[in-house]
Amino acid sequence: MEATHRRVILAAAVGSALEWYDFFIYGTAAALVFGDLFFPKLDPAVGTLAAFATFGVGFVARPFGGIVFGHLGDRIGRKPVLVITLLLVGGGTFLIGLLPTYETAGLLAPALLVLLRLVQGFGAGAEYGGAVILAVEFAPEGKRGIFGSWAPIGVTVGNLLAAGVFAACSSLPREDFLAWGWRIPFLLSIVLVLVGFYIRARVTETPVFQQAVANRKVLRSPIREVIRRYPREVLVVIGARLAENGLGYLFPVFALSYLTRNLGVPKATALTSIMTAHALSLLTIPLFSALSDRIGRRPVYIGAALFAAAWSWPFFMLLETREPLWITVAMVMAISVGVAGMFGPQAAYFAELFGARLRYSGFALARELGSLLAGGIAPALSAWLVTSMGGQPWGVAIYMIVMCLITAFAVYSGPETYKLDLHADHVDS
Repeated sequence: MEATHRRVILAAAVGSALEWYDFFIYGTAAALVFGDLFFPKLDPAVGTLAAFATFGVGFVARPFGGIVFGHLGDRIGRKPVLVITLLLVGGGTFLIGLLPTYETAGLLAPALLVLLRLVQGFGAGAEYGGAVILAVEFAPEGKRGIFGSWAPIGVTVGNLLAAGVFAACSSLPREDFLAWGWRIPFLLSIVLVLVGFYIRARVTETPVFQQAVANRKVLRSPIREVIRRYPREVLVVIGARLAENGLGYLFPVFALSYLTRNLGVPKATALTSIMTAHALSLLTIPLFSALSDRIGRRPVYIGAALFAAAWSWPFFMLLETREPLWITVAMVMAISVGVAGMFGPQAAYFAELFGARLRYSGFALARELGSLLAGGIAPALSAWLVTSMGGQPWGVAIYMIVMCLITAFAVYSGPETYKLDLHADHVDS
């Protein structure tokens, strides 16, 4: 692999690792400690719901970040935007690690938490899309799926790092963990920021964007053009996101809370099962992505969505055993097969749905609207469903099945793209 391609895949992977390390440690902290630290006056169950609500706030900001930075990415280029979003996501995460808690600052503490969560979400609104586009637009012919998979691989690495760091920190005595140990994962994000900045500063602009600029004027209002030219594709992306993003947050975030708070499973057991599933995803994501290069994006994506729907009921039945082995099996099948089977081919698929001059705007806007409807509400809604059903998880299982079926239908309704030319007029007409 030539040096340029190595830098590109590293640039795609490290930024995604940072974004999802940040989001996963926030979700984990919301499940484990934020209710106690920032909402101590509330009943513990209500405090957890409030913490998950702050988790969802970041998703409200993501579509706005997608609009602003998607516009800039199609106007001034992919590279400069990716540097800006990296600093916003990483900076917001680092500052969360320095926040005062309710005990020392009162209502100011949760207010600052929400503000920094909004900063995170605003930057993240175009971070992943830009990382995918960077990799896909540099990819050799017939390898867009596998090149695009480096961004979701980075996501998995970020999740794995976050789970590992939190597992280590949560092994501290509870008093120390609540006093200062929870801050360590947030402060460590600065390492990924510095590495990512160094790598992305050395990457050139993508050849597809350079050619688009050379051949045709850059569009003045990319977002408006996306809505006018690609309404079907936007709806396909939103629908495709429901299961992948909803389950991608529901399994590691809500399930962590459900295992520890409702079933009394030790935190270490729950986190280890999640780490195992994410570790195996490092293998399954590129496998599913490579398969989509051979047989198409849609059959792989639809198959994974239907599998995830079928697994929803067994997933909770295995969690209910409280046995570490069966909990791990539940997580592995859900995350390493169900979510990974959608997440792998998704990267190239979403990029291929939009033309070169509108690719960043279309990808970022549609994807983050899907995030708002899926991942943003999944943990809080699932926690509410469990509470309203007297601690039983079956309402969540039905919710999961509905999301999966909507996703399968959305992808079925969309075009197949794996053989399309990224420069062709058929996606920019």
